[in-house]
Amino acid sequence: MNSIRELLANDHRHCDDGFAEVEQAVRKGEWDKAEAAFLRFRDAVLRHLDIEENVLFPAFEDRTGMRMGPTQVMRNEHAQMRDLLTLTGVALTQRDADEYLGNAETLLILTQQHNMKEENILYPMCDQHLSADRDGLLTILSAGIASTASAGGGV
Repeated sequence: MNSIRELLANDHRHCDDGFAEVEQAVRKGEWDKAEAAFLRFRDAVLRHLDIEENVLFPAFEDRTGMRMGPTQVMRNEHAQMRDLLTLTGVALTQRDADEYLGNAETLLILTQQHNMKEENILYPMCDQHLSADRDGLLTILSAGIASTASAGGGV
């Protein structure tokens, strides 16, 4: 991958694919399959959020001095996403399709809006402001994404 935007947008697509796999299994009533897919999806999403919050955002904030700008908005949305992941996980454990699908729909809308902001605003800003550090950051971010896949959490 040649840019932060390209790498992390690609990871968004992998997470989206995992999310779709869970929903398909829930709609078919394949609960064991849904739970296994959900664990992979959840782990991939949480790892993605963690590498943004612990690697990308601090690098951007250190370079730009913007600590209460776009990264703070993204952190707030990450917290909402984590809450919704918890609620969807509980619904799966209880095998409650209606509750799962309701929370999943909210998570989907939030995630789609969030990803658009990252891919169209924040990541291009990161590519611009972090160009001198790009190769090192891409290596670290790629390793974080790969660690999820190698741990069985990739989707």
